[in-house]
Amino acid sequence: MPVPASATARLLAGGIEGPRALRPMLDTVLDALATGAADRGGPLPPGGPRAVARRVRAVAEPVLPTVGTGAHQALHTLVRALSDPAEPHCTAHLHCPPLAVAAAADLAASALNPSLDSWDQAPAAGELETLTCRALARLVHPHRPDPDALATTGGTEANQLALLLAREAARTAGATAPLRIVCGANAHHSVHRAAWLLNLPAPLTIPTPSGVLDPARLHDTLAELPGPPHPVLVVATAGTTDTGAIDPLTRIADLCDRHAATLHIDAAYGGPLLFSDTLRTRLHGLDRARTTALDLHKLGWQPAAAGLLAVPDSAVLAPLAHRADYLNAHDDTAAGLPDLLGRSLRTTRRPDILKIAVTLRALGRRGLGDLVERACAAAQHLADLIDSRPGLDLYARPAISTVLFRPAGADPAAVAAVRRRLLREGRAVLGRATTCEGLWLKATVLNPHTQTSDLRALVALVEGSTP
Repeated sequence: MPVPASATARLLAGGIEGPRALRPMLDTVLDALATGAADRGGPLPPGGPRAVARRVRAVAEPVLPTVGTGAHQALHTLVRALSDPAEPHCTAHLHCPPLAVAAAADLAASALNPSLDSWDQAPAAGELETLTCRALARLVHPHRPDPDALATTGGTEANQLALLLAREAARTAGATAPLRIVCGANAHHSVHRAAWLLNLPAPLTIPTPSGVLDPARLHDTLAELPGPPHPVLVVATAGTTDTGAIDPLTRIADLCDRHAATLHIDAAYGGPLLFSDTLRTRLHGLDRARTTALDLHKLGWQPAAAGLLAVPDSAVLAPLAHRADYLNAHDDTAAGLPDLLGRSLRTTRRPDILKIAVTLRALGRRGLGDLVERACAAAQHLADLIDSRPGLDLYARPAISTVLFRPAGADPAAVAAVRRRLLREGRAVLGRATTCEGLWLKATVLNPHTQTSDLRALVALVEGSTP
């Protein structure tokens, strides 16, 4: 027998009745989040993978019961079991704790669930995406008349799109040889994966013993490659995953000009330095890239996904044009309905731009710049604390907000053991990074509210876990 329409309406998040259905569930979710944080008492539940798996199974099974438990019980039980990267000792990865205003905006996006693959599904969201992407593109290319950006799922998709656009531009220019990609060993793994996905030759990878792409080595590599019509794409990095290092962007851009190579800069981590008046100078030369990857669910405090690919001119995006009659018919486009299908390789696409737009408007550039500066200052302070401890070794001063360190004289096995011990005990989540000097513990400070006491406690935890 069909469910009455009135009952169905009470189950939906959208429509006139949607807020009434959602409001009591929000209280349940917020209570579960608070209870879960109190239960954990740290960044992770203790006991390691097996213990966590047992606890999750105890509350999550059966996953598909014959008769459901009801919304409030299901929400409270499962949300309570989740972990929270806002905990100050959760510093392993480039995965930020989101701003409350961004999370609230993301709730609206989920409740309304528009898809940005045709104008009639998301008329306001499509226009908001256009405005927001262009505003962020102007941060990267302030002196260009028509910069633009695409919303992506993150740096990985942005890098893939950059390689695709470079490949298609080379074909349009008449190149008969395949696009050659040149990057440093410090480049994100997604560059290599994108080359594979696009059936391009494996990237020529230049060793980076100092952690950044050396212009002298890059010059030698480019000089040895055949000249035009052999197209070349150089990939530089502004904020590496392992150390947060920033390649010498201006010198690399000069070399690209000299050797007629195209430049892509992966600024997925470091891009938000543009919000800061004092830190943006670290990205000098970023505006010379033909494509730039940004990712605001790293140092931008957005719920995932919140990536972008910025270009200096909207014409760069022309190769992505695609037609499906039911989404962007010629006569609809001619009649003035905007064509959204060329804004992504995806079809169904949620309005991830909403949370970004709300955040930008709520905080402004200076507000976001202040948060970036706080996170970077906390990382510098953590480096100071480590440097003052004779029992710890500091790798280098942080370029952004990533700090590498380890117990003095520890071999790789001992460093890895310290990390796993803290994970198993649920007391700290530290990453790992390998450089020419060996294995290091990695702390990426992304919580702008981290206090000096939090940093001192983190250092003490490492010292106390060292054999």
